[in-house]
Amino acid sequence: MYKPTTIKDIAKALGLSTSTVSRALRGGYEISDETKRIVSEYAQKINYKPNPIALSLKERRSYSIGVVVCEVANSFFSQAINGIESIAYNKGYHVIISQSHDSYEREVTNIQHLANRSIDGLLISLSAETTNYDHIHQLHANGFPMVFFDRVLDEIQTHKVISDNFQGSFAATELLIKNGFKKIAHLANAPHLSITKERQVGYQAALQKYGLEVKEEYNQYCFHGGRLKEEVESAVQTLLNLPDRPDAIFVSSDRLSISCLTALMKLNPLAAEQISIAGFNNSDLVNLLKPSLSYVRQPAFEMGRLATDLLIQLIEAKRPITQFETKILTNEVFISDSLKKEAVLL
Repeated sequence: MYKPTTIKDIAKALGLSTSTVSRALRGGYEISDETKRIVSEYAQKINYKPNPIALSLKERRSYSIGVVVCEVANSFFSQAINGIESIAYNKGYHVIISQSHDSYEREVTNIQHLANRSIDGLLISLSAETTNYDHIHQLHANGFPMVFFDRVLDEIQTHKVISDNFQGSFAATELLIKNGFKKIAHLANAPHLSITKERQVGYQAALQKYGLEVKEEYNQYCFHGGRLKEEVESAVQTLLNLPDRPDAIFVSSDRLSISCLTALMKLNPLAAEQISIAGFNNSDLVNLLKPSLSYVRQPAFEMGRLATDLLIQLIEAKRPITQFETKILTNEVFISDSLKKEAVLL
């Protein structure tokens, strides 16, 4: 009869205590790197698999974490989830993913459902429609471990992982300016989101650096995060109808970048060829788009890894943690083929 290998078997074979082996397998900070390596290599050699039921009964934990994002199909979030899973599974945690589709009601339902399933902690990226945060405050007040990433809630005292939104938006806007565009509009996500505010500041700072006017009518917002095609088309049409029509658009949201280009092609194909676009986008297909667009790529995988590591630290902490970190990661900016050609001509 097959008998699965246990932590006691590993401890006996290596001459270690069961508690040391257990902590080493979970990546405990109090265990030396050398001991972790020895235990990990031996566990892999004998094909050791932890028993999640036994662990949860012993430690009163489910060894699962919940993740709430707006949409898994969004390239940024799918890459972030890959980063989340790369850390979680290596440390013995299962990942339960839910999508808000940028809906406040669905976000509330998903978070409540995950909490009721006795998850050990939660990774959250807020929905575009969420302006009431009572459901999050209640969990946090009860000491529930949570970490925010990308779209964060400043008023909650916990770890947060974001990209440098100011740097990314400033660089994208400056790129357009240096290529001769002076009338640059701004198409953004819901205005109350942290990413929208930070990226708008970067956009305005670049305009001001080069002495360009910040025009209120050039700012258009999509309160549903681009989920509603009609909303995006309406925002783009408003820009096209302006007496002093913009010659470029900075798009400060991943989903909106391609949606903006699609709307332009539908509403005015000629304008789509004339108006240059630079925006946040993590899709691997972005370089195939015609017309092409310059884009800001966020380190989504690394954001997911860091957020998960910080969450597991909260979950496994022996004492309450009162000092929290906000990790800010640098973005990359990629220039479209059309701008490269124009840069050569200038």
